[in-house]
Amino acid sequence: MRPAVQDQIINIIAKEAILEPEQVRPEMTLEELGLDSLGLVEMIFAIEEAFDISVPFNANEPSQSEFDISSVGAIVRAVERMIMGKSGAEPALA
Repeated sequence: MRPAVQDQIINIIAKEAILEPEQVRPEMTLEELGLDSLGLVEMIFAIEEAFDISVPFNANEPSQSEFDISSVGAIVRAVERMIMGKSGAEPALA
């Protein structure tokens, strides 16, 4: 994972969950963070805006989407894949 991408996503999630970024860990689920459906939508909009990507509308259905929102780390990996796909760049090693 690229630290800058992870830090930015953690900051977005922390803001929506009304937590400090230090309280958000990659292994945590959105449920553990207390994000409700409105918070999830706001988080997705903020991620789309921050990274200039478009998250699939069915991201909350794991069997229907490649964008995994099962944990903070999964969201980071999904965003990194979308960024790489958009730019054609190779992933940076963290």
